[in-house]
Amino acid sequence: MPVTLADQLVVAISSRALFDFEEENTVFEANDDRAYMQLQLQRLEKPARPGVAFSLVRKLLSFNSGDAARVEVVIVSRNDPVSGLRVFRSCQHYGLPIQRGVFTRGASPWRYLKPLSANLFLSANEADVRAALERGFPAARVLPHSARATDAHPNEVRIAFDGDAVLFSDEAERVFQADGLDEFQRHEAARAASPLPAGPFKPLLTALQRLQREGTAAMRLRTALVTARSAPAHERAVRTLMDWQIEIDEAMFLGGLAKGEFLREFEPDFFFDDQTRHVESAAGHVPAGHVAAGVAGG
Repeated sequence: MPVTLADQLVVAISSRALFDFEEENTVFEANDDRAYMQLQLQRLEKPARPGVAFSLVRKLLSFNSGDAARVEVVIVSRNDPVSGLRVFRSCQHYGLPIQRGVFTRGASPWRYLKPLSANLFLSANEADVRAALERGFPAARVLPHSARATDAHPNEVRIAFDGDAVLFSDEAERVFQADGLDEFQRHEAARAASPLPAGPFKPLLTALQRLQREGTAAMRLRTALVTARSAPAHERAVRTLMDWQIEIDEAMFLGGLAKGEFLREFEPDFFFDDQTRHVESAAGHVPAGHVAAGVAGG
C-alpha cells in the first residue's frame, strides 16, 4: 500500500515558525545564503531554541499514539537542504517525531502544500502566507517576537480564533468598514438565523473538531472564539457554528476591547486574527499569527 497522509491533520510549518532562528535569519535576509548555510553548519550540534509555534506543534503531535497516526507535521521551508540538517537535529533534541521536510533554498514553498493536503501553514514569511491563503490553504504569518506559550496546560492544546475573516467570511466586516458599527449591528441582528459563509480557517476548525472528538489519554483540545463582536451581533456567530455542527469551548464577545489580556487568561498555544492591531495586542501575551485575509486583513 502506498504511504498516505489521508485522514490526518497535516501542519506545514517553516523552520522559523518552529524554532527561534531570528539571529541566523539576519544573515539569510542579507541575501548571503552560503554564509547562512555555513552558520547553521557551525551550530549543528547546538539545538535551536523553541520558536513561536513550538508548543502548538509539540502538543498536536501528542495526539499520535501507537498505531494511531492523527497528526503529521512537515517542515516546509525556504532554507537550503544543508541548513535543514540543523532543523531535523533540533527536532530530534526535543523529541519531536518530525520526519518529512521540503527545503527550497529561497524559493517560495507554498506550491508543496497541495500534495501534502495541508490543513495549516505557519510561516514567518508574509509573501508565502499570502500565496497560501490565495490558494485556499489556512495560513498565518507568525510573529517571531510573540510571547511563548505557558506550561500551565501540559495535556491540553489550546487554540483561539478571531471570527470575521478567519473562521467566517468577511461579509459582515465589509458592512462595518463601509457603514459603521450601528449598521453592522443591524445587519447582523437581521440575519441572526442565516449562517455566515465560511472563512479561510473553517477547514482547520473542522479538522480540529475531529481531533477534539477523538481525544487521547495524553492530550485534549480546547478552542476559543475571541471576537470584537458584541450582542446582538454575537448570535449570528454562535448560530453559524451550530449550523456547521462545530463546538467551541469558550467564546469572548469583547465589543472592541483589546484582546491581549483576555488571551493571556485563556493561555492559548496559538491565536489567529486577521487584523494586525489585534495580533500585536495578542503577541505581547501569547503566540500569535496574522491571517492576511478579508477587507481588514490585507
